[in-house]
Amino acid sequence: MNRSDLHAYQNRAIDFICEQKKCGLFLDMGLGKTVATLTAVSDLIDACIIKKVLVIAPLRVCNSVWKQETKKWTHLWHLRINIATGTAGARTKALNTPGDVYVINRENVTWLMDMCKGRWPFDAVIIDESSSFKSHASKRFRALKKVAPITQIMVLLTGTPSPNGLLDLWSQIFLIDQGKALGRGITAYRQRFFTPDYWGYSWEPKPGSHEAIQDLIKPRVLSMQAEDYIEVPDRIDLVERVEMPEKVKKDYDKFERNLYIQFEDAEVEAVSAGVLANKLLQFANGTIYVDDDLLLNWKGLHDAKLTALDEIIEENPGENILIAYNYRHDLARLRRQFPEAVVLDKNPKTIDRWNAGEIRLLLAHPGSCGHGLNLQSGGSMLIFFSLNWNLEYDKQICARLHRQGQTQPVRVVRIISAGTIDERVLSVLDQKDAVQNDLLRALRG
Repeated sequence: MNRSDLHAYQNRAIDFICEQKKCGLFLDMGLGKTVATLTAVSDLIDACIIKKVLVIAPLRVCNSVWKQETKKWTHLWHLRINIATGTAGARTKALNTPGDVYVINRENVTWLMDMCKGRWPFDAVIIDESSSFKSHASKRFRALKKVAPITQIMVLLTGTPSPNGLLDLWSQIFLIDQGKALGRGITAYRQRFFTPDYWGYSWEPKPGSHEAIQDLIKPRVLSMQAEDYIEVPDRIDLVERVEMPEKVKKDYDKFERNLYIQFEDAEVEAVSAGVLANKLLQFANGTIYVDDDLLLNWKGLHDAKLTALDEIIEENPGENILIAYNYRHDLARLRRQFPEAVVLDKNPKTIDRWNAGEIRLLLAHPGSCGHGLNLQSGGSMLIFFSLNWNLEYDKQICARLHRQGQTQPVRVVRIISAGTIDERVLSVLDQKDAVQNDLLRALRG
């Protein structure tokens, strides 16, 4: 493909980057923000505005997306892409090799800062999936914050800018404007736009805050939703409720009340509300860790979800199915139940095999396969064996199948245990999604 094959909305994104210099592209999954960003980078290099670009991305995206994208587009063939992942030695070698774009995983941002020792060599920084910088207290944000003012080009890329609410925006926007829109500190941002609960642990937006925040960041952000620009097959969301065995459900209710349960061969205690929520999710799945310090030590409780999953697979004999799991014991049980299943690993050939239709069941954790992966050619059915509170994980893994290039309606099936915390997770994800969708609609150009 060549530059003339770019869509009008992609050219709009390219122009926005070149004009704004420091900005956010809140583009829905499947809109091709990688090629748009690389094209803008190419234009800025050709114009002698920048020379050296740093891309910060999730590890799997580093290794399987950015360099591969240049091979698909003839107008990007001239860009020299160096992948700075792996061992410290491999990273150092890649960074010292002449190139135009250097790609590093977000876990090594602080390492990179230490290596540079105040001599920042990059005049452009692209943050792929900038929501990973949503925490103002994270080391990666604090490190990048120091060089943001001296970086000429700063571009945030994400389709999920506020997966947990509007508080997620402050640190991301700060990286592109150093506090001009939302304030120079998180405390001032909270006090201006939010009201804390009695204990100060959670914050709710004040009346009118949604609109005020949207208006403040809109000049620096381009938001596009796939539904406005591309046609993709329908997505059908289904919920498969299962009933836990009566005794197990009684044990579940007892554990939820008392935060403690004694089994014949083990005991489990939840020392906080957060631990309890996590344990209840495990309980609903059918297995629970009995020693959090030794995550190989778990106790089986029921097979209701496994039975339901088995039945769904049998009812869809012609489907290649992507199965999302949450815990290690989920993965162990799935592999035991379905020995033919393949685990999505770091090997790019696994993705190639899936997209070639060679894998019937692909097991994946949403946190490791969400960003940047194209899985739409391999199948059109996603089953959540277990649920996760993280809206970003949820939306991203769904978008691996439901995206441009998909030819079949996509079915997303969530298996939940009736009357358990699974029900609450569904409700919370819907609420978070509503807040984020309101933001993206308001910012939509």
